Amino acid sequence: MKKYKDLFIDFDDTLYDTYGNAVIALRETFEAFQLGRFFEDPQIFYDAYWTANISLWSRYSKGEITRSYLIVERFRRPLSEGKGLEVTESLCLEMSDKFLDFCSSKPGVIDGAHELMDYLRDKGYRMHICSNGFHEVQYKKLAACGLRDYFDTIILSEDAGANKPSPLYFDYAFKVSGANRESTLMIGDNLQSDILGAMNAGIDAMLFNRWQVSPEEFPQNLTFAVDHLRDIMSIL
Repeated sequence: MKKYKDLFIDFDDTLYDTYGNAVIALRETFEAFQLGRFFEDPQIFYDAYWTANISLWSRYSKGEITRSYLIVERFRRPLSEGKGLEVTESLCLEMSDKFLDFCSSKPGVIDGAHELMDYLRDKGYRMHICSNGFHEVQYKKLAACGLRDYFDTIILSEDAGANKPSPLYFDYAFKVSGANRESTLMIGDNLQSDILGAMNAGIDAMLFNRWQVSPEEFPQNLTFAVDHLRDIMSIL
């Protein structure tokens, strides 16, 4: 097997349980703003939020929308499902700030994350976070979950001026990390931004198949796929 020296590792939903933590934070936000006054069933709000959030992040990663649009719109849409609620931009921004505060304080990680990072560090890999997440939020989450010290470099799309899967993002990642394409492996949970982005940039890729994508949907020439983080230790 090829000898890797540098690992580009996605953060959200690869190491950090972004979805699980956000589910808790969304409930806390709903309660903080007393939205039960406007929704007969809180699930209406939650379902509308996740539908909007998934769609908006997909568009953001492709550069189709701005960060500011995403922040407002992902709350405007679910709030619009409420009855008798005046949905303003200022309300959406206030909710976003509260939600992100709740999110970034959560310590939850994917099962096996700390064990894997200990193993990879002991093996001598240079490790770099590669994330599309927002700058101020990612550093808070890294501190909350205790993973910051494992990484040589934190490479965020806001600093790169481009999102994964853009080749410009990966060009920037190599520039700041000093890594070499031939000895670098990208590890991530998202087929588009992490895996295809890396492969199009000439990098080997490992899919952490958290979302149970069918192997039939894997891209050709995918280097590795694992179902659990601990499986990585038998490969690297």
